[in-house]
Amino acid sequence: MKRQLISLLVLCFGIFQLQAADKQVIRISTAATDLIFQVGANGRLYQSYLGPRFMNGTDIECLSKDRNVAAQGWEVYPGSGMEDYFEPALGITHNDGNMATLLKFVSQEVRRIDTNVEETIITLKDEVYPIEVKLHYVSFAKENVIKSWSEICHREKKPVTLFRYASAMFYFESPRYFLTEFSGDWAREAMMTSQELQFGKKIIDTKLGSRAAMHAHPFFQLGLGHPVAENEGLVLVGTIGWTGNFRFTFEVDNVGNLRVISGINPYASCYELVPGEVFKTPEFIFTLSGNGVGDASRNLHDWARHYQVKDGLGARLTLLNNWENTGFNFNEEILLGLMKEAKHLGVDMFLLDDGWFGNNHPRNDDRAGLGDWEPMKSKLPNGVGPLVEGAEKAGVKFGIWVEPEMVNPKSDLFEEHPEWVIHQPNREPYYYRNQLVLDMSNPKVQDYVYGIIDNLMTRHPGIAFFKWDCNSPITNIYSPYLKNKQSQLYIDHVRGIYSVLERLKEKYPNLPMMLCSGGGARCDYEALKYFTEFWPSDNTEPVERIFIQWGFSQVFPSQVLCAHVTGWGKQSVKFRTDVAMMCKLGFDIGIADMTADEQAFCQEAVKNFKRLSPVILQGDFYRLVSPYETNHAAVVHVGKDKRKAVLYAYDLYPRFGEKLFPVKLQGLNPVKNYKIEEINLMPGHQSDLTAHGKIYSGDFLMKVGIDVFTGNKTHSRILEITAQ
Repeated sequence: MKRQLISLLVLCFGIFQLQAADKQVIRISTAATDLIFQVGANGRLYQSYLGPRFMNGTDIECLSKDRNVAAQGWEVYPGSGMEDYFEPALGITHNDGNMATLLKFVSQEVRRIDTNVEETIITLKDEVYPIEVKLHYVSFAKENVIKSWSEICHREKKPVTLFRYASAMFYFESPRYFLTEFSGDWAREAMMTSQELQFGKKIIDTKLGSRAAMHAHPFFQLGLGHPVAENEGLVLVGTIGWTGNFRFTFEVDNVGNLRVISGINPYASCYELVPGEVFKTPEFIFTLSGNGVGDASRNLHDWARHYQVKDGLGARLTLLNNWENTGFNFNEEILLGLMKEAKHLGVDMFLLDDGWFGNNHPRNDDRAGLGDWEPMKSKLPNGVGPLVEGAEKAGVKFGIWVEPEMVNPKSDLFEEHPEWVIHQPNREPYYYRNQLVLDMSNPKVQDYVYGIIDNLMTRHPGIAFFKWDCNSPITNIYSPYLKNKQSQLYIDHVRGIYSVLERLKEKYPNLPMMLCSGGGARCDYEALKYFTEFWPSDNTEPVERIFIQWGFSQVFPSQVLCAHVTGWGKQSVKFRTDVAMMCKLGFDIGIADMTADEQAFCQEAVKNFKRLSPVILQGDFYRLVSPYETNHAAVVHVGKDKRKAVLYAYDLYPRFGEKLFPVKLQGLNPVKNYKIEEINLMPGHQSDLTAHGKIYSGDFLMKVGIDVFTGNKTHSRILEITAQ
């Protein structure tokens, strides 16, 4: 009977597939989402559905019968200049000056990459002009993530000009739309603000070229019908993999439909596409959750670890950095002493920051030396080699800071190769942070930048880590290399960066690198194909960091977010450390300046972090109490097997006598019993937590919770929760 039922289901599914093929219905699915396209009677491709996955495949037939999507104008990749009255996905100026393009469906191809991943490729063509567009959709079933991009090419006799080139365009039909965006500036990154979208366009974009996400971060949340909530409601979270100018356009039309367009910002970026060349847009990555943004975050975290981030399932190096301790004022002896402090602390690595290079123009401040990557003889008379050896003797690894895409005017490099620098030939330069940007569209510059890392690794193969910084946006916008193709600078510059990173990844596939950009101004998933982690903010004041880490956690897993204990703020070492332990732990502080108890506490915290890092860095992340809504914050990491969890509770600035509520956990196994233990206690201190040492069921902890908050300012607790 069971075999007959299976045979019947297979037969029904086959019939549905044939019917769908006859009607040219294209279904792109994950375990929880359906994206459905339909070819209209006019031969054009329309989106007929994007939402929770249908339980019954035959319902898709009803969808195509009952909804005249062609009349609604939900064209998947509309060109400019035709009857669509709103923002197009594609804009081309043809050889004859005509700016209209109309694409029709030609074919689809489905590739099974593995049991969890499937790619659908849809080919569209213009019947009048030899223009071809391939739309790519890769679905990750288990993680409920879809990524999409487009490839544009042509066979006209001469180059055409692209003035619009979206990665993707999607449509939504809902009574109301609520957008959460992430913006800020240096030291206040990933600040979250929300608004309801009304008729017209809302644009999130950047025009900075490099250090591109300084003011607007390349991700968003969209609540459909209701404001974005943590654990309920239909919400889409989207992000783009592009380390340069991006743009998200949210356009509510005259009948209340919403189109969301993502891609490279076309600002000052008309692209001359030669015949036969393929223009590939960046990947737009999204997940659609029916259970709020918390579920969407965990979808993206799992996807990133398994498919996108470099060594996403690997360990991360704890470290001691010298910057906050020494600044530019150090020498070989001081650094060797700090390596012993790193070993004493128990971290894996010592990281040498800025100020180690430049001779004719010594790097003693940020006004000189960038571009001259030879060790400064006055500080390091024996070069980098003794530092690598000294770290090995101390029992830690050695990492080093570089900013290879940048140059100071006071440098040998600028004096020898001014043509390698983006700057105006006929105007006085404007300097951001006393520096200029190297022209990465130039292959010679690409070779030079690649050589900075390659030369260091060739001479000193013991270097275990690079911190790759990028502190300036592009100013004085002109490329001596591109000459009469200046409108391609923003695009070709980023492509040049990727070319260098690809070469480095090929030669040094296991080399960990931190992506830094004056803080979190580089935070996209394309760059994270080449970097194991990124630096969210130079602001390490712990209360501010709770907000910053809260924002970035919406899209990125904990192991890509670097968090250091520093001297920013006047809070206790415990509070600063407990905040940093939410992410990938590091220290940037003078250990010798701490008391004996503070040192002992930090040593124990490092041990706890290393012991619990499989849960902290690879577990499921739940945001429990928001600092945006209360005077407290709480989050929890839960191991994939639900046998271990780590709860972080922070009292920020509670009001006098305010009522405190228990924190209800999430993600535990309701039928298991869990023991509660407070960890990260200062030496000589006992836990005053009522639940400390007690055992509760997972069901109780999730429905009733435990009292972890206090009325104390800048107070913290970390609880280890273990299944019995």
